[in-house]
Amino acid sequence: MRKTRRRRPTPVARRRQRDVLCDVMLSARQCETWLTLDELARLTHYPPASISAQLRHLRKPEYGGFVVEKQPREVGAVLRGEDFGTMWEHQIKRAIRRKLAGARLRGGGRRLSRQPAAC
Repeated sequence: MRKTRRRRPTPVARRRQRDVLCDVMLSARQCETWLTLDELARLTHYPPASISAQLRHLRKPEYGGFVVEKQPREVGAVLRGEDFGTMWEHQIKRAIRRKLAGARLRGGGRRLSRQPAAC
């Protein structure tokens, strides 16, 4: 009898949480929507603490250097017990990086500034 070879399934690349969150936030930006951590958690099925950490990562140049904006949400309804306190909503923008003339860092390199770009 002849041996049959089993084919190994090709690995499927899973999207990182940061990539999923970035896509959701950029889509919300196109709709001019601000989202709270709880709303992001419901949309992405990730915990709010993890989403907050990924939003911090999105500010870093190696992860896109996005501008993460945050503002308190205005509440016009009666609040439930767990909703007391300030509710923050977030939005991200792509940033344009440009060089500043004359600004130097300790390592001798030039400092880059961020300017918000229109999406």
